[in-house]
Amino acid sequence: MKKSNALSLFLASVAITSTATVFADEGQWQPHQLPQLKAELKRIGITIPAEKLADLSKHPMSAMVSLGGCSASFVSDSGLVVTNHHCAYGAIQRNSNAEKNYISDGFLAKSMTEELPAGADSRMYITDKVENVTAQVTQGITATMSGKERHALVENKIKSLVAECEQDAAYRCSIPSFHRGLEYYRIRQLMIRDVRLVYAPSDKIGNYGGEVDNFEWPRHTGDFAFLRAYVGKDGRPAAPSPDNMPYKSKDFLVVSAMGLKNGDPILLAGYPGRTSRYKLPEEIRFARDVSYPARIAESQSDLTVIAAATQGNADAEVRYANVVKSINNGLKKTEGLVDGFKHKDIAVIKDEQDAEFRSWFSQNNPDKDFLKELDTVIASDMALTEEEFAWSVATNSELLKSARTLYRLALETTKSDSQRDSGYQQRDVTFISARLARLEQSYLANVDQARYTAALQRYNKLDAKTHPQGLDILLPMPEMVAGLYQQSELGDTAKRLAWLKKDPLAFQQSDDAFIKLAIRLAGIGMSLEERRKEVNGNLERVIPQYMQAVIAWKNSQGKPVYADANSTLRVTFGTVAPYSPRDGISKGPFTTVEGILEKHTGKAPFIAPDNLLTAIKEKRYGVFKDATLGTVPVDFLSSADTTGGNSGSAVLNKHGELVGLNFDSTYESITKDWYFDSAITRAIHVDIRYMLWVMTEVDHADNVLKELSIKYPAK
Repeated sequence: MKKSNALSLFLASVAITSTATVFADEGQWQPHQLPQLKAELKRIGITIPAEKLADLSKHPMSAMVSLGGCSASFVSDSGLVVTNHHCAYGAIQRNSNAEKNYISDGFLAKSMTEELPAGADSRMYITDKVENVTAQVTQGITATMSGKERHALVENKIKSLVAECEQDAAYRCSIPSFHRGLEYYRIRQLMIRDVRLVYAPSDKIGNYGGEVDNFEWPRHTGDFAFLRAYVGKDGRPAAPSPDNMPYKSKDFLVVSAMGLKNGDPILLAGYPGRTSRYKLPEEIRFARDVSYPARIAESQSDLTVIAAATQGNADAEVRYANVVKSINNGLKKTEGLVDGFKHKDIAVIKDEQDAEFRSWFSQNNPDKDFLKELDTVIASDMALTEEEFAWSVATNSELLKSARTLYRLALETTKSDSQRDSGYQQRDVTFISARLARLEQSYLANVDQARYTAALQRYNKLDAKTHPQGLDILLPMPEMVAGLYQQSELGDTAKRLAWLKKDPLAFQQSDDAFIKLAIRLAGIGMSLEERRKEVNGNLERVIPQYMQAVIAWKNSQGKPVYADANSTLRVTFGTVAPYSPRDGISKGPFTTVEGILEKHTGKAPFIAPDNLLTAIKEKRYGVFKDATLGTVPVDFLSSADTTGGNSGSAVLNKHGELVGLNFDSTYESITKDWYFDSAITRAIHVDIRYMLWVMTEVDHADNVLKELSIKYPAK
């Protein structure tokens, strides 16, 4: 109320700007910020003008693509896109079965007519417009609003601005917040709906080392694959159809086989998912001591159940390959975060920073109660998060999730489109339909039944105080789960999709066991959502003021100011660099194909294809041989600031040419989501020379190679 006005007046008197003073290579920068960093870009050796990098309509930013969870880039004018093998894994898995296993055998379309559909829910997004809409989103907010009222106003403004932006159906628009709600940007993206699999090497290349090597260095993984964007004959995005044509990319990257060396500068552009660099010490301790350990235990248990339920069934193992890979990747990262917190006590570091900030704040700000209010709001967020986790365990069944989604959509459809909750508007129906259809390639009743039975048993062992009020009495007993699957038809794809067109009355009259369970649980789910809206509204009121103060404090110290990652287009930069994970150990920035031979055991996950091993033994390196290394480089390290979502991001040399693909981080770097430590933070990239060598000497992907524009070193 008055105190908020006092805080706002104070902050308005402080210059809040993004500083150009940068330490190390920290920062996931919005493209429009890059002109402020031109001195730093010049210092490390980037020759592309910063103003050009800030322009989404110009090379190289116009070639960048989001896959909705991964990053990619155009590499031809016919819609050819390169990304990571693990980003295309879902498309590979959906087209595979026990007899025709593209996961283990690899896939290469020798012509466009042989390219395979990536999946009904596969999309490519090309960002073409970003505009600051903070004033429009926050207009009308008053100090007397409850958290829920504030959240509703913001959500309605966002939905209205998104609807305005999506008048042209070719585009998908979003309005994410930056600096935890301090700013809002409207982002317009061309949405391509027909995506096809072009080429992916065997997982013996694309996932060499498997989970053993995940987040580890040295790595020897050829984590790359190619997709293609298709559009209607009019050149506009269209539903998948055999009549569609390859998308004529406005721009694409030139591939450089010229190579890099230690110390060379690189740029990296992509769509990083989430970081938490500005969270408070209490939030770090909650993640470290409560949230992450619970998630680790849950993932480990779920994986054990899936393994037991699919063992000895080749078709089941293929169906659940992508599910297992996804859970494993999240598990390894979360385990790394916990280990990283042990290696470096980030909470203590944040304690020191927080104490310094609070001292500065108290000396400069008349509102003495604001920090107490901040702590109270964060405590409520953490408490609700525990209940939401328990809810996720109690509902861990694909059929139950499908039933809940379908019933919720039916309820929302009774409202006008503008009044529906986000995620259930008309614009979302095709995505919901695609997710429900996708189950056909990644669901088996006996496996899902085993997962849900075990999940309910785990839920019953959670601390009772984390159980959402009223939920326990509504849940089935674990021994009753088998009956649910016997009394449900949602496992049938056609019958599952048919529910998309039914009204709430049809649901209420249904005898389907999972539909009935979804209806029974709907009230608890809505209660959690309503409480989340209240908490989020309070966070949206308090956190932006906190972030504005933090930015002012950091500006006063000449420190970098950038928003946490939020799945929007960002640019980071750095150099090819080794690191020392611990005393007495130094790890170089390159690995080579000889390391593949050293690791090869003939047993998973260290099985390399015979033709690859032969090519190495015969030293058929050609133009891809590095003069210094004397062989073909496989992967390399850089100091670039990356996180999940950056998978598949283009790694560019100083001229803006493609020299690698980001795919991982070192194990010691995982805590960079919370704290950037320049001494040990390293991103892992597949060297483009290894990719081209595999395509040339191993898979003979000649048609794809011919489509690329490649700069080769002089012979």
